Amino acid sequence: MKGRKGEREKRGKEEGLEKIKIFRDLNVYKSSFDASMTIFEYSKTFPREEKYSLIDQIRRSSRSVCSNIAEAWHKRRYKAAFIAKLSDAEAEAAETQVWLDFSLKCGYLDKDQWSVLNNIYEKIIRQIITMIKNPTKWTFSNLKD
Repeated sequence: MKGRKGEREKRGKEEGLEKIKIFRDLNVYKSSFDASMTIFEYSKTFPREEKYSLIDQIRRSSRSVCSNIAEAWHKRRYKAAFIAKLSDAEAEAAETQVWLDFSLKCGYLDKDQWSVLNNIYEKIIRQIITMIKNPTKWTFSNLKD
């Protein structure tokens, strides 16, 4: 048994999993949380008439990326549930990009602000897709003795 455990620990270190104990340790979570906070700050300057449309929508979708990643992490006992929550996170990230497009087109974000955030969300989507394509790296089925 000890040999198998040692193999698992070695594999975990090679994959960078040994330091990930909670969802807050995931780089994709950190990136999505930070991007959501940036959107929150930028959206404070949007016009009041956007309060119940664009502001609420972009804040909700950006925050939902983080929350779905956290939920996926806690559903990793079941590969299908893990993938489903990550798929939700990916969809919310794409929705956030749509709201960023509206924010740019309406003149609420400048091109540089939009570009930085859009690039961050492109990276987040790529990270999520990588996790979806390799679920056994993240799920408990990978941690069997």
